[in-house]
Amino acid sequence: MGNTIDWQTITAHVSDITGQPFEIQTRYGVGGGCINQAYRIEGTGKNYFVKLNHVACENMFIAEATGLTELAQTNMIRVPLPVCVGTTNDHAYLVIEYISLRSSTQTSSGLMGTQLAALHQVTSTRFGWLRHNYIGSTPQINTSETDWVTFWREHRLKYQLDLAAKHGHGGKLQTQGELLLADLGDFFTTYTPAASLLHGDLWSGNYGADAQDHPVIFDPAIYYGDREADLAMTELFGGFSTRFYEMYQEAYPLDDGYDVRKNLYNLYHIINHLNLFGGSYLEQATCMIEALLIELH
Repeated sequence: MGNTIDWQTITAHVSDITGQPFEIQTRYGVGGGCINQAYRIEGTGKNYFVKLNHVACENMFIAEATGLTELAQTNMIRVPLPVCVGTTNDHAYLVIEYISLRSSTQTSSGLMGTQLAALHQVTSTRFGWLRHNYIGSTPQINTSETDWVTFWREHRLKYQLDLAAKHGHGGKLQTQGELLLADLGDFFTTYTPAASLLHGDLWSGNYGADAQDHPVIFDPAIYYGDREADLAMTELFGGFSTRFYEMYQEAYPLDDGYDVRKNLYNLYHIINHLNLFGGSYLEQATCMIEALLIELH
């Protein structure tokens, strides 16, 4: 990525899209992400959040902006609104609404549970989405399917396992992974999920509260799928508060078998972490597959 950021092109694009002149008066680097550079920019009474990456990453930002727009249009839960996406000579950029975030309280956690349950009741007749997007920096395939088991097998687990094989992770991961893929339908003999609108990457780092203590979600990897996939990920890296789960369950009770299926859904993210960050996740992925195979027999 080039070192020189063409702020003039970015601010001109913001001005053009909003119809209001914008010039940067202050600019702050923002940490917390491992994929993009991020900045908060202020000027003329306005604040924006800017993500930057290689020019080749423009498609990743377009997918993110499209996902934020689709979530926003439901009016179920707050997301930062996208402003514009584009490229300079050295960077791709995404400009979105800046929201000052704070840690969640019991109130915002409970509201998050209620609002996520409402979001999950926005449904489609098919699984997938109108375009592919990204889970982290890994492509996420959203080819439309009418059958959930086919979708999860082909476009989630098999895709990640094939990618792991290309990265040199063979052996037990692949042989046991093949067994799991072959019997995947056995997890759904008494459960038929709806195609719910999902955030897709819903861990604690992609969630906060605004100044009014309302929940805010961001960095989506949206698609239409089993709502349990979103709920499962909330448990993967530290989990959300008890109040969140209580209010979700009150609004939209989970089906029997979730405690097993959540491991099937989190396996996708663990293999993705293996592909993104290397072998430290290999044992965890293999152990998860072994545990799931035991559930089948």
